[in-house]
Amino acid sequence: MGRPGAAIILSDEEREELQRWRRRRSGSSGLYVRAGIVLDCAAGLSGAEIAERHRTSQQTVSKWRGRFSRERLAGLSDAPRSGQPRRHGDERVQEVLDATLNRRPKKATHWSVHSLSEELGIPRDFVHRVWRAFGPKPHLSRSFKLSADPHFVEKVRDVVGLYLDPPDRALVLCVDEKSQIQALDRTQRSLPLNYGTPETRTHDYRRYGTTTLFAALDVATGRVIGNIKRRHRSVDFISFLRHVDRLVPADLDVHLILDNYGTHKTARVRQ
Repeated sequence: MGRPGAAIILSDEEREELQRWRRRRSGSSGLYVRAGIVLDCAAGLSGAEIAERHRTSQQTVSKWRGRFSRERLAGLSDAPRSGQPRRHGDERVQEVLDATLNRRPKKATHWSVHSLSEELGIPRDFVHRVWRAFGPKPHLSRSFKLSADPHFVEKVRDVVGLYLDPPDRALVLCVDEKSQIQALDRTQRSLPLNYGTPETRTHDYRRYGTTTLFAALDVATGRVIGNIKRRHRSVDFISFLRHVDRLVPADLDVHLILDNYGTHKTARVRQ
Protein backbone atom coordinates (compact mmCIF):
# COMPACT_ATOMS: atom_id res chain seq x y z
CA MET A 1 0.00 0.00 0.00
CA GLY A 2 2.91 2.43 0.66
CA ARG A 3 3.02 5.17 3.19
CA PRO A 4 -0.01 7.48 3.30
CA GLY A 5 0.62 10.95 1.86
CA ALA A 6 0.95 13.96 4.09
CA ALA A 7 -2.37 15.68 4.70
CA ILE A 8 -2.67 19.01 2.87
CA ILE A 9 -4.62 21.77 4.61
CA LEU A 10 -4.78 25.05 2.70
CA SER A 11 -5.29 28.54 4.04
CA ASP A 12 -7.70 30.82 2.23
CA GLU A 13 -4.81 32.81 0.73
CA GLU A 14 -3.06 29.65 -0.52
CA ARG A 15 -6.24 28.27 -2.06
CA GLU A 16 -6.95 31.57 -3.82
CA GLU A 17 -3.40 31.73 -5.19
CA LEU A 18 -3.50 28.12 -6.43
CA GLN A 19 -6.84 28.71 -8.12
CA ARG A 20 -5.39 31.81 -9.78
CA TRP A 21 -2.56 29.70 -11.17
CA ARG A 22 -5.12 27.28 -12.57
CA ARG A 23 -7.06 30.07 -14.27
CA ARG A 24 -3.95 31.66 -15.83
CA ARG A 25 -3.36 29.26 -18.71
CA SER A 26 -0.93 31.70 -20.35
CA GLY A 27 1.60 31.17 -17.55
CA SER A 28 3.89 28.21 -16.82
CA SER A 29 2.29 24.87 -17.68
CA GLY A 30 4.27 23.33 -14.79
CA LEU A 31 2.68 25.64 -12.23
CA TYR A 32 -0.73 24.93 -13.74
CA VAL A 33 -0.35 21.15 -13.17
CA ARG A 34 1.30 21.48 -9.75
CA ALA A 35 -1.44 23.78 -8.50
CA GLY A 36 -4.02 21.22 -9.62
CA ILE A 37 -2.17 18.42 -7.84
CA VAL A 38 -2.06 20.34 -4.56
CA LEU A 39 -5.73 21.33 -4.79
CA ASP A 40 -6.71 17.69 -5.39
CA CYS A 41 -4.52 16.58 -2.47
CA ALA A 42 -6.31 19.09 -0.26
CA ALA A 43 -9.65 17.71 -1.52
CA GLY A 44 -8.64 14.26 -0.21
CA LEU A 45 -8.18 12.42 -3.54
CA SER A 46 -5.79 9.50 -3.64
CA GLY A 47 -2.46 9.62 -5.44
CA ALA A 48 -3.69 7.26 -8.18
CA GLU A 49 -6.78 9.40 -8.83
CA ILE A 50 -4.73 12.60 -8.97
CA ALA A 51 -2.15 11.03 -11.29
CA GLU A 52 -4.89 9.88 -13.66
CA ARG A 53 -6.63 13.27 -13.65
CA HIS A 54 -3.42 15.13 -14.55
CA ARG A 55 -1.94 12.43 -16.80
CA THR A 56 1.19 12.05 -14.71
CA SER A 57 2.74 9.46 -12.38
CA GLN A 58 2.06 8.82 -8.71
CA GLN A 59 5.73 9.58 -8.02
CA THR A 60 5.21 13.08 -9.44
CA VAL A 61 2.12 13.56 -7.27
CA SER A 62 4.08 12.44 -4.21
CA LYS A 63 6.97 14.76 -5.08
CA TRP A 64 4.84 17.92 -5.26
CA ARG A 65 2.72 16.93 -2.27
CA GLY A 66 5.91 16.65 -0.21
CA ARG A 67 7.42 19.87 -1.59
CA PHE A 68 4.27 21.79 -0.75
CA SER A 69 4.11 20.31 2.76
CA ARG A 70 7.67 21.46 3.47
CA GLU A 71 7.88 24.78 1.61
CA ARG A 72 4.24 25.72 0.84
CA LEU A 73 3.70 27.82 -2.32
CA ALA A 74 7.40 28.61 -2.75
CA GLY A 75 8.11 24.88 -3.11
CA LEU A 76 6.06 24.64 -6.34
CA SER A 77 8.47 26.84 -8.31
CA ASP A 78 11.30 25.30 -10.26
CA ALA A 79 14.57 25.04 -8.35
CA PRO A 80 17.53 26.88 -9.88
CA ARG A 81 19.36 24.73 -12.39
CA SER A 82 23.07 24.22 -12.51
CA GLY A 83 24.86 25.49 -15.57
CA GLN A 84 28.00 27.07 -16.87
CA PRO A 85 29.16 29.88 -14.55
CA ARG A 86 29.15 33.45 -15.87
CA ARG A 87 32.33 34.43 -17.64
CA HIS A 88 31.64 38.18 -17.43
CA GLY A 89 30.50 39.98 -14.32
CA ASP A 90 28.24 42.97 -13.84
CA GLU A 91 31.22 45.31 -14.29
CA ARG A 92 31.69 44.15 -17.88
CA VAL A 93 27.98 44.53 -18.57
CA GLN A 94 28.13 48.10 -17.28
CA GLU A 95 31.23 48.75 -19.38
CA VAL A 96 29.39 47.69 -22.54
CA LEU A 97 26.41 49.89 -21.69
CA ASP A 98 28.56 52.92 -20.82
CA ALA A 99 30.50 52.64 -24.07
CA THR A 100 27.32 52.20 -26.11
CA LEU A 101 25.49 55.16 -24.58
CA ASN A 102 28.27 57.64 -23.88
CA ARG A 103 31.04 57.09 -26.42
CA ARG A 104 31.37 57.08 -30.19
CA PRO A 105 33.76 55.01 -32.27
CA LYS A 106 36.55 56.61 -34.24
CA LYS A 107 35.76 57.26 -37.91
CA ALA A 108 32.20 55.98 -37.54
CA THR A 109 28.81 57.33 -36.55
CA HIS A 110 27.76 54.48 -34.26
CA TRP A 111 28.98 51.25 -32.73
CA SER A 112 28.53 47.85 -34.29
CA VAL A 113 28.84 44.56 -32.42
CA HIS A 114 32.17 43.95 -34.16
CA SER A 115 33.67 47.39 -33.47
CA LEU A 116 32.60 47.48 -29.82
CA SER A 117 33.89 43.98 -29.11
CA GLU A 118 37.27 44.95 -30.56
CA GLU A 119 37.34 48.21 -28.61
CA LEU A 120 36.60 46.52 -25.26
CA GLY A 121 38.38 43.23 -25.95
CA ILE A 122 35.32 41.07 -25.25
CA PRO A 123 33.50 38.47 -27.40
CA ARG A 124 30.96 39.67 -29.94
CA ASP A 125 28.24 37.35 -28.65
CA PHE A 126 28.53 38.97 -25.20
CA VAL A 127 28.02 42.46 -26.69
CA HIS A 128 25.06 41.15 -28.64
CA ARG A 129 23.48 39.58 -25.53
CA VAL A 130 23.90 42.80 -23.52
CA TRP A 131 22.30 44.88 -26.29
CA ARG A 132 19.46 42.41 -26.62
CA ALA A 133 18.85 42.33 -22.86
CA PHE A 134 18.94 46.10 -22.24
CA GLY A 135 17.55 47.32 -25.57
CA PRO A 136 20.05 49.91 -26.92
CA LYS A 137 20.04 49.99 -30.73
CA PRO A 138 22.92 52.19 -31.89
CA HIS A 139 22.25 51.45 -35.57
CA LEU A 140 18.81 53.14 -35.39
CA SER A 141 17.83 56.79 -35.15
CA ARG A 142 14.53 58.64 -35.11
CA SER A 143 13.72 62.21 -36.03
CA PHE A 144 11.45 64.52 -34.06
CA LYS A 145 10.18 68.09 -34.19
CA LEU A 146 8.71 70.06 -31.28
CA SER A 147 6.27 72.68 -32.46
CA ALA A 148 6.49 76.21 -31.06
CA ASP A 149 2.96 77.01 -32.24
CA PRO A 150 0.85 77.97 -29.18
CA HIS A 151 -2.25 76.66 -30.99
CA PHE A 152 -0.63 73.34 -31.94
CA VAL A 153 -2.97 71.15 -29.85
CA GLU A 154 -6.10 72.79 -31.25
CA LYS A 155 -4.83 72.37 -34.81
CA VAL A 156 -3.99 68.71 -34.26
CA ARG A 157 -7.49 68.11 -32.90
CA ASP A 158 -9.02 69.78 -35.97
CA VAL A 159 -6.91 67.72 -38.39
CA VAL A 160 -7.42 64.40 -36.61
CA GLY A 161 -11.13 65.13 -36.24
CA LEU A 162 -11.45 65.70 -39.99
CA TYR A 163 -9.69 62.40 -40.69
CA LEU A 164 -11.63 60.31 -38.17
CA ASP A 165 -15.07 61.94 -38.36
CA PRO A 166 -15.48 64.04 -41.53
CA PRO A 167 -18.56 66.28 -41.71
CA ASP A 168 -21.61 65.27 -43.73
CA ARG A 169 -21.81 66.51 -47.32
CA ALA A 170 -18.11 67.36 -47.28
CA LEU A 171 -14.90 66.15 -48.89
CA VAL A 172 -11.62 65.97 -46.91
CA LEU A 173 -8.52 66.25 -49.09
CA CYS A 174 -4.89 65.93 -48.00
CA VAL A 175 -2.91 68.19 -50.34
CA ASP A 176 0.81 68.48 -51.04
CA GLU A 177 3.26 68.80 -53.90
CA LYS A 178 6.28 66.80 -55.02
CA SER A 179 8.79 69.11 -56.67
CA GLN A 180 11.99 68.50 -58.62
CA ILE A 181 10.73 65.35 -60.32
CA GLN A 182 13.12 64.54 -63.13
CA ALA A 183 11.40 64.21 -66.49
CA LEU A 184 13.32 61.40 -68.20
CA ASP A 185 12.74 59.42 -71.37
CA ARG A 186 14.66 56.63 -73.09
CA THR A 187 16.68 57.48 -76.17
CA GLN A 188 14.77 54.90 -78.26
CA ARG A 189 11.35 53.29 -78.14
CA SER A 190 10.99 50.29 -75.85
CA LEU A 191 10.29 46.87 -77.37
CA PRO A 192 7.17 45.14 -76.02
CA LEU A 193 6.99 41.88 -74.11
CA ASN A 194 7.01 38.76 -76.31
CA TYR A 195 7.15 34.99 -75.94
CA GLY A 196 10.41 34.14 -74.21
CA THR A 197 11.54 37.78 -74.26
CA PRO A 198 10.93 40.38 -71.54
CA GLU A 199 10.16 43.99 -72.29
CA THR A 200 13.38 45.73 -73.36
CA ARG A 201 14.51 49.33 -73.23
CA THR A 202 17.72 51.24 -73.78
CA HIS A 203 20.08 51.72 -70.88
CA ASP A 204 20.53 55.45 -71.57
CA TYR A 205 17.98 58.26 -71.32
CA ARG A 206 17.47 61.96 -72.05
CA ARG A 207 16.71 64.60 -69.45
CA TYR A 208 13.84 66.97 -70.14
CA GLY A 209 14.21 69.14 -67.04
CA THR A 210 12.12 68.83 -63.89
CA THR A 211 8.44 69.04 -63.11
CA THR A 212 6.19 69.31 -60.04
CA LEU A 213 3.29 67.08 -59.12
CA PHE A 214 0.44 68.65 -57.14
CA ALA A 215 -1.82 66.01 -55.58
CA ALA A 216 -4.94 65.88 -53.39
CA LEU A 217 -5.76 62.59 -51.66
CA ASP A 218 -9.37 61.81 -50.77
CA VAL A 219 -8.77 60.08 -47.43
CA ALA A 220 -12.17 58.35 -47.48
CA THR A 221 -11.89 56.64 -50.89
CA GLY A 222 -8.18 56.73 -51.72
CA ARG A 223 -8.82 58.67 -54.92
CA VAL A 224 -6.04 61.08 -55.95
CA ILE A 225 -6.58 64.30 -57.90
CA GLY A 226 -3.30 65.23 -59.56
CA ASN A 227 -1.93 67.97 -61.76
CA ILE A 228 1.52 68.51 -63.30
CA LYS A 229 3.11 71.98 -63.28
CA ARG A 230 6.50 73.20 -64.45
CA ARG A 231 7.09 75.10 -61.19
CA HIS A 232 5.63 75.22 -57.69
CA ARG A 233 4.82 78.90 -57.15
CA SER A 234 1.68 80.20 -55.50
CA VAL A 235 0.13 80.88 -58.90
CA ASP A 236 0.69 77.23 -59.83
CA PHE A 237 -0.86 76.14 -56.55
CA ILE A 238 -3.89 78.38 -57.15
CA SER A 239 -4.27 76.82 -60.59
CA PHE A 240 -4.25 73.39 -58.98
CA LEU A 241 -6.88 74.45 -56.43
CA ARG A 242 -9.11 75.61 -59.25
CA HIS A 243 -8.57 72.25 -60.95
CA VAL A 244 -9.71 70.51 -57.74
CA ASP A 245 -12.72 72.81 -57.47
CA ARG A 246 -13.83 71.88 -60.99
CA LEU A 247 -13.68 68.14 -60.21
CA VAL A 248 -15.48 68.27 -56.85
CA PRO A 249 -19.32 68.27 -56.96
CA ALA A 250 -20.68 71.74 -56.26
CA ASP A 251 -22.91 70.57 -53.40
CA LEU A 252 -19.97 69.37 -51.27
CA ASP A 253 -17.92 71.46 -48.87
CA VAL A 254 -14.18 70.99 -49.30
CA HIS A 255 -11.72 70.75 -46.41
CA LEU A 256 -8.03 70.93 -47.37
CA ILE A 257 -5.30 69.70 -45.02
CA LEU A 258 -1.96 71.37 -45.86
CA ASP A 259 1.47 71.80 -44.35
CA ASN A 260 3.19 75.14 -43.62
CA TYR A 261 4.99 75.50 -46.95
CA GLY A 262 5.22 79.14 -48.03
CA THR A 263 3.41 78.50 -51.32
CA HIS A 264 0.32 77.49 -49.32
CA LYS A 265 0.15 80.64 -47.19
CA THR A 266 0.26 83.61 -49.58
CA ALA A 267 -2.50 86.20 -49.54
CA ARG A 268 -3.74 85.13 -52.97
CA VAL A 269 -3.99 81.50 -51.90
CA ARG A 270 -5.93 82.43 -48.76
CA GLN A 271 -8.27 84.63 -50.77
